[in-house]
Amino acid sequence: MGRKKYSKELKAQIALDAIKGQKTIAELASEYGVHANQISSWKKQLLDAAPDAFSSVKDKDAEKKEVERDHLYQKVGQLQIEVDWLKKRQAIWDECFRESQMHRRQK
Repeated sequence: MGRKKYSKELKAQIALDAIKGQKTIAELASEYGVHANQISSWKKQLLDAAPDAFSSVKDKDAEKKEVERDHLYQKVGQLQIEVDWLKKRQAIWDECFRESQMHRRQK
């Protein structure tokens, strides 16, 4: 015997009925044939997700862009450090090369 599967519409309806409070969780459990703990869980999920229902798509896009921007700034910083390191290494290499050329000319 497998688990019962409930549609998201039915879950939402049961959770809304639980939020309304016109019937107890036990009454709803009996009416819909669902365990009371499951109804409480769906009610909590609905209440937790309610603020997202009022956020716009722009808010979500802005959050994605902010995360991407932060990642890009981090990458730019890393690359800048690498460039600075390479410039220092090049300067050291150039100085060593000049010194070796001077020694060759003096001999």
